[in-house]
Amino acid sequence: MNPKKTRLWTNDFVVVFVENFIAALNFYLLMIVMSGYAMSKFNSSPGEAGFSASIFIIGGLIARLFVGKWIGQIGHKKTLYVGVILNLIMTLLYFRVNNIRLLFAVRFLHGMGFGITTTAAATIVANIIPMERKGEGIAYFGLSQILATAIGPFLGMLISQHGSFVIIFATCAVASAISLVILPFLSSLHEIKLTKEQLEKMKEFKFNNFFEPRVIPISVVGMFIFSCYSSVVSFLEVYSKEIHLVDAASFFFIVYATVILVSRPIIGRLFDSKGENAIMYPAILIFTAGMVLFSQTHHGYTLLLAAALIGLGFGAIQSSTQAISVKITPQHRMGLANSTYFVFSDIGMGIGPLAVGFIIPFTGYRGIYMLMAVFAVVCLLLYYLLHGKKAMCSKGVGHF
Repeated sequence: MNPKKTRLWTNDFVVVFVENFIAALNFYLLMIVMSGYAMSKFNSSPGEAGFSASIFIIGGLIARLFVGKWIGQIGHKKTLYVGVILNLIMTLLYFRVNNIRLLFAVRFLHGMGFGITTTAAATIVANIIPMERKGEGIAYFGLSQILATAIGPFLGMLISQHGSFVIIFATCAVASAISLVILPFLSSLHEIKLTKEQLEKMKEFKFNNFFEPRVIPISVVGMFIFSCYSSVVSFLEVYSKEIHLVDAASFFFIVYATVILVSRPIIGRLFDSKGENAIMYPAILIFTAGMVLFSQTHHGYTLLLAAALIGLGFGAIQSSTQAISVKITPQHRMGLANSTYFVFSDIGMGIGPLAVGFIIPFTGYRGIYMLMAVFAVVCLLLYYLLHGKKAMCSKGVGHF
């Protein structure tokens, strides 16, 4: 086998990895401080402050509905340029915001830039990774997001405590400028040329021009797992106070991110050699065990053990479901496949906290997390019905 054909960390892979990391870094950095900024700068209500954070996700979700179609029409690289430039413009506009409505508008458009950038980046990576290393490549690429989840909130908290919001916005603007500067180093990609008939069909306002039907079943599985995970992200701070484990909880995402960083490459290689079922079934069970332990923990070390189990399980599920969506999709519809997957993931991240918030008064925090563990077991059956029973566990990828 020619090693050049199977090389993973190419120049293009590194550039797109950094582009995705910077977009995600700005998202997590600003998300951690935005509510406080809105309340202190504009004296906004808690509801308005929360909306200033969540409207970013709404913008990203709306962009993802269309970006798959745009990729098919204008290509991966041009779409990525649109997202990166929009991100830079929006980070600069934070300096000019002087009322809460303008902040909503900037956050919404910044969310669209984030959605465009990350979807285009994921599509480029899906096309440049060698077929026999799809699982491993997507697992490595996913580390750009994991690094951002660890570094972004840390920087946001550090700068807000020892600096100012101006420094936070400047940090985001510099990062966005760097992403634009390095983008020309992305080589001339092999764009998938659509036929005239395919281009005409893409112009039609049809379901298939906004979603990739092949990806919907595995995306539904991912959506429900994401909704379980989002319950941990959204209420960890409050839950840790209730169970008197605030100090241990401050290390929760450090442990979570470390486990994913260590396990992702191994999981990716196993995905390629053993097949998706060999990863998905154990991963869902590990994630379930983590949720059970999380719901019943009374000690700091068990809380951090739960973080490790949740990180190992969720990290494997996230990278594997995305790799599956790439495997089962024709190359010319890869943009739609990625946008479909991300739309369902975003919906899961949005629905989870909303549903949990309504149920907590009836179950309490321990009860809701045990309920999420039961829901994760249901996802195991859902995976089997929607994809697992059709998947082959033989070596190699792309065979069903």
